[in-house]
Amino acid sequence: MKILVYGAGVLGSLYAAKLYQSGYEVTLLARGNRYKEIENQGLILFNTATKKQVKVDIPVVDGLGENDEYDLILVVVRRDQVTDILPVLSANKKSRAVMFMVNNSAGYDQWIKAVNRERLLLGFAGAGGTRKNGVVYYHIVSPFLQPTTIAELDGCISQRIKKIARIFSNAGFPVAISKNMDAWQKTHVAWVSAVANAIYAAGGDGKKLSNRKDLIRLLVSAIHEGFAVLKSMDIPVTPQKMNLIAFSPQIILQKIIKQWSKTDHFDIIATRHSLAAYSEMSMISNDFQEMARSVNLQTPALDELHKLMTELK
Repeated sequence: MKILVYGAGVLGSLYAAKLYQSGYEVTLLARGNRYKEIENQGLILFNTATKKQVKVDIPVVDGLGENDEYDLILVVVRRDQVTDILPVLSANKKSRAVMFMVNNSAGYDQWIKAVNRERLLLGFAGAGGTRKNGVVYYHIVSPFLQPTTIAELDGCISQRIKKIARIFSNAGFPVAISKNMDAWQKTHVAWVSAVANAIYAAGGDGKKLSNRKDLIRLLVSAIHEGFAVLKSMDIPVTPQKMNLIAFSPQIILQKIIKQWSKTDHFDIIATRHSLAAYSEMSMISNDFQEMARSVNLQTPALDELHKLMTELK
């Protein structure tokens, strides 16, 4: 399978490198200084769990032409970057499938218009990390918490989605196929957006967050309010295991988050990502605020965290 990974940030670099190492024909699309960096020194990845560093010399391009042909394009960029690249993806008619691995709870109409319903696939990364001095520091998330999740737009378990699942699995990523990716992404935003906003309110420091009882209480209340919004909109909590969060007593969640926010794991996949992606997290926070306002439900904790986030601009 001939694959283009569109986007050379932390996640794009990670998925491109792992897929390439697994023997697939992979090209990475990077821009500006990042393109020059990869062209000159390759991809350098550091596994924060094993403390091992590898260098991967991967083919890299700085653009996608109208006549370029790939079996699969993986779009791995921030939500706030998607609008600018949709015309490029739209102009490329020869590639067979386009999977957006993007944080999106606002629906897929623009993506459908750009690449057509038949070519559109949905996904979400099961990893996190940061990039410093050209090195990608990454952590692959536990499959219990968040495997790489992929889907057809209509939720069917097609042969092509099963093939892509095998490709990710062969590259070392735990994989799940979702039958309702829209609900999955809305569920994800319901709690991740609140966590990011609490991190901002704590000055971008997980350890400081762990010592702020007021913020942790506010965060847990906001998460429960977010799940209540989903229920009011008849959106199923997806995957079902996330009901463990939805129905956990607040005091239990407070203790869990207090301990988790102290860890290196939280620092890598939550704090550093939130700090590097403020514009994206701001956008999804606004999206969820719109969802909350569309139902007859009071969400004071969500509103307060959103307000604290916007005051940082």
